[in-house]
Amino acid sequence: MLRFSVTRKTTDTTFGNGLRVVVVQAPGAPLAELRLVLPYARTAPHLSTAQELLAACLGTGTATGGSTGGGSGTGGSTRQEIADRAADLGAELSTVVTAESLIMAASVLSAGLPGALELLADLMLRPAYREPELALAQRRTAAAPRVPGARQRLRRALLSHAFGNHPLMDPPPEPTAPSTGDLYDLHARAVVPGGAVLLVMTRDEPDEVTALVHERLEGWAGGPSGLVLPPFARREPLPGRIALPGGTTPPGSGQALVLTAGPAVPATDPGHAPLHLAQLVLGGYASSLLARRIRDRHGLAYAVSAAIRGNRAGSWLEIECAGAPGTAGRIAEEITNCLRELAGDGPAPREVDRARAYATGFTRFALATRTEEASALAGFAAAGLPLDWLQFYRGTLTEVTYAHVAEAAARFLDPSKALIATLDEDEESDQWTQ
Repeated sequence: MLRFSVTRKTTDTTFGNGLRVVVVQAPGAPLAELRLVLPYARTAPHLSTAQELLAACLGTGTATGGSTGGGSGTGGSTRQEIADRAADLGAELSTVVTAESLIMAASVLSAGLPGALELLADLMLRPAYREPELALAQRRTAAAPRVPGARQRLRRALLSHAFGNHPLMDPPPEPTAPSTGDLYDLHARAVVPGGAVLLVMTRDEPDEVTALVHERLEGWAGGPSGLVLPPFARREPLPGRIALPGGTTPPGSGQALVLTAGPAVPATDPGHAPLHLAQLVLGGYASSLLARRIRDRHGLAYAVSAAIRGNRAGSWLEIECAGAPGTAGRIAEEITNCLRELAGDGPAPREVDRARAYATGFTRFALATRTEEASALAGFAAAGLPLDWLQFYRGTLTEVTYAHVAEAAARFLDPSKALIATLDEDEESDQWTQ
């Protein structure tokens, strides 16, 4: 099989404290990109509120710099002082939380990379969680809607029926009031080098940058955190049909929702590329089979898509449609017909060629900028994929035959293997069939 490789100079080192550091050289780039990926799955309900608040407060204070004093008092750097420090370096910092990770991202002028690493070390090793910042984060959290929307409730019901009980499907816990001490305790457990990945993309020599990272972060200790999603109880979904009662949607919300969960395989599986092309033919873009049938021909839905979802818990093929009240049953029927058609006959060669061209173009678009590339490479590293996986995947797509896609459609798109969930305000009772 054709194999592409990253031609730029790269180092990949795991320090004694468990931190994996990947440095990719990008000659001529005016900015250095940093991505720190920490395992941060919400696997323990009693920690959920504290995890949310820590993510909001991380980066708002350090115990070093600014005024003198301890991290829990008034000394150290404040939010404004950290912002000023970043601005002086030509840096922009952000924090993102996903279902699995806490990601700290920074873009900084190349000359400011040493200072950005020093700031990152302060935030990791010497954080300050102060009462005013915690109170502000709590007010913002309280102002946000705590009741999940209809789509969230339907997805939780779908995945729970499909794969069994799992932290991904747990309802949000009742809000609590963690103290700054609770945040320090959680930081000591969760913001740790064991299991974390730091990716640096820079014009500088990777060996020199690796040594610089080691100098700044060698004192960081702890981990692994254990905040990693466990696998689903079932590898493949339990097929059937469920319907949430219409009373679970606000009156007049004006929509019917349909979600499905079918079998799938992760990106590392040899069967992923043929399934990806079959998924694109089914519902991956505007002229897909589902869009033409459900939206354009019958006018049943205004939003139609199919995607391969996956994380450490497992993988599934998800179809999502939203339409007017009273249409959920018809949409589900058309989805079943489309799945049966593709599973039985396979897509036409021209449909496969169109999907292949779309997928190949999208892989190039995903690496269009240094910022996007750094985020993608950090994600690959955290997921255990090689850094050149996306380039390699382009070659894999070119080698997938029409027969391979037809086989994937027969294996994964058979409607008898899928769970279909609906929520329609015109439906009033729970239904479950198998």
